[in-house]
Amino acid sequence: MVDPLPRLFLTTRWSVVLTAQEGAASGAHEALEILCRSYWYPLYAFVRRSGHGPHDAQDLTQEFFARLLEKNWLHSAAPERGRFRTFLLVAMKRFLAKEWHRASAQKRGGGTMLLPLDTVDAERRYAGEPVLAAEEVFERRWAMMLLEQTLEQLSAEYDGREFGCLKNWLTAERGAIPYGELAAQLDISEGAARVAVHRLRKRFRAIFREIIAQTVDRNGAVEDEMRHLGKVLAGGV
Repeated sequence: MVDPLPRLFLTTRWSVVLTAQEGAASGAHEALEILCRSYWYPLYAFVRRSGHGPHDAQDLTQEFFARLLEKNWLHSAAPERGRFRTFLLVAMKRFLAKEWHRASAQKRGGGTMLLPLDTVDAERRYAGEPVLAAEEVFERRWAMMLLEQTLEQLSAEYDGREFGCLKNWLTAERGAIPYGELAAQLDISEGAARVAVHRLRKRFRAIFREIIAQTVDRNGAVEDEMRHLGKVLAGGV
């Protein structure tokens, strides 16, 4: 195993939110860009499912993140106030209901793009979204985003060949895992293959928990959020 990459966790750390709150301070714009890059697609999908077309959804999402900084909306976000996903969703709903009418009277985004959004890829992804309500699409995409971050971090910690052989069995039923086949692929004993799968699954759960912990207000909320997101990923929303 190699050393993990701590920067991968920046996308969910409340420290990023707190830095972005500083407005014109050094690092604030970079922090806001990190937030935008990390969270724009779940919000974009929410806006699209709320009835807006691709072009308007892109503009609305850009404008939303610009106003997070402009209007100091992030000052109402703090770890002790709950889940970050809830803060973003509520803020977007308020923006769509109250701010867009004023924003649309001017050039969208004040003429400034925080970053180019890949709407071609976004529309490809959006076309594959299940038939769910807007909030459910947002929650599903949020859960998938955290899962992708978890897998990225896990991949960074493991040898590429080992991870490639084992990753497909992270969530499989134990009786369905072909330990003999994995042992042959990795040139280890079947017992060692069982240990390798067990360790990978254990580390996967630990990283997933760590990432989720950066988006909730207290340790006691982590387990509830894990259960909720697990249900979302299983299609139970």
